[in-house]
Amino acid sequence: MIKTKTLLWSMTAATAIVAGLPAHAQDCPIQVGVLHSLSGSMAISETTLKDVMLMLVEQQNAAGGLLGCELEAVVVDPASDWPLFAERARELLTVTEVDVIFGAWTSVSRKSVLPVLEELNGLMFYPVQYEGEESSRNVFYTGAAPNQQAIPAVDYFLEELGVESFALLGTDYVYPRTTNNILESYLLDKGIAPEDIFVNYTPFGHSDWATIVSDVVALGAGGKQVGVISTINGDANIGFYKELASAGVSAADIPVVAFSVGEEELSGLDTSELVGHLAAWNYFMSADTEINADFVAAWKEFAGEDRVTNDPMEAHYIGFNMWVNAVTEAGTTDVDAVREAMWGQEFPNLTGGTAVMLPNHHLTKPVLIGEIRADGQFDIISQTTEVPGDAWTDFLPDSAVLTSDWQELECGMYNTATETCVQITSNY
Repeated sequence: MIKTKTLLWSMTAATAIVAGLPAHAQDCPIQVGVLHSLSGSMAISETTLKDVMLMLVEQQNAAGGLLGCELEAVVVDPASDWPLFAERARELLTVTEVDVIFGAWTSVSRKSVLPVLEELNGLMFYPVQYEGEESSRNVFYTGAAPNQQAIPAVDYFLEELGVESFALLGTDYVYPRTTNNILESYLLDKGIAPEDIFVNYTPFGHSDWATIVSDVVALGAGGKQVGVISTINGDANIGFYKELASAGVSAADIPVVAFSVGEEELSGLDTSELVGHLAAWNYFMSADTEINADFVAAWKEFAGEDRVTNDPMEAHYIGFNMWVNAVTEAGTTDVDAVREAMWGQEFPNLTGGTAVMLPNHHLTKPVLIGEIRADGQFDIISQTTEVPGDAWTDFLPDSAVLTSDWQELECGMYNTATETCVQITSNY
């Protein structure tokens, strides 16, 4: 187990330069692409991820750079426009010729970028929880897979809160739809009746929540405990929580557990009426560890005293430092060499454990349940040890036989029943 040190120690350790590396072996500066929406409906969540990447690059340069080079952040704004993500990624890889990309939030934006990465052999670190059912040799998934967030959150509702009727509310795109397909199957397997599962999808930026909240309340008309599983993304969350409060629905009445609401989203809300509602993540700003205190202090010094940290920021922090260490180990930013050096990389997470990069390009991560406080922070009420991320869920029949192993099997979609590698065609 790696001992948790201070943030400064962690950043400095990541900059060890390969001895004797020829000066001409690496072009300088090393360019880091930052592909996050700074405008549009997802700017509420993604702008802070751009900022944390700028902080990490600045810290790395202050600690000596990488392979004798300075790092340069190349920031582009895909503006919450999913096809534009692909265009901006292509520009980063072919015009700017970045060495790596850190970016995307929604799964539809990631899937827009994926064919470009695979065509041009680019490398991207994706920092947000997602629906799984994917494993690309060109992506490292540093956010949570369903078994590291969605399934444990449902288990908490079932086992700790006695929820009997479930409202699965999501934004209308691939992440909520696939996640809810997994959760429906899981709930039915747990004995929840089909009539006790209400599923609803709304567009990005949706604002009229009165009817939907009324339908959720109606689920409890027979006396059953109702719970909401929320995969609502972006600024639509503001209207949803306001309507809950307007309808007089408290966490004691109908608890909500959100997968896309963290400290950053709550920082723009009056959270006094949201106290007690929940979120499931792998990190909260309130984590009581020395390394997290150092990270939060560094962030506030860089971005401002009123700025908060959140889970996807930690994912970028871990992914960036693993990439730095892999580049150092490989002695080059070459994508193929870095990919091989990434497998088995370990780095301290901010909650006191150690993240390990698995051959399926997913991390080991703890699962945390947090309860919203009046100050917009979370009380951590449940925390597991590190859980290995699963690219393919056990709760959908077509996926249960699949596994991902880029190190030994050299396959992201290996069928364990037929012992064959299924070739994935990017067609998004």
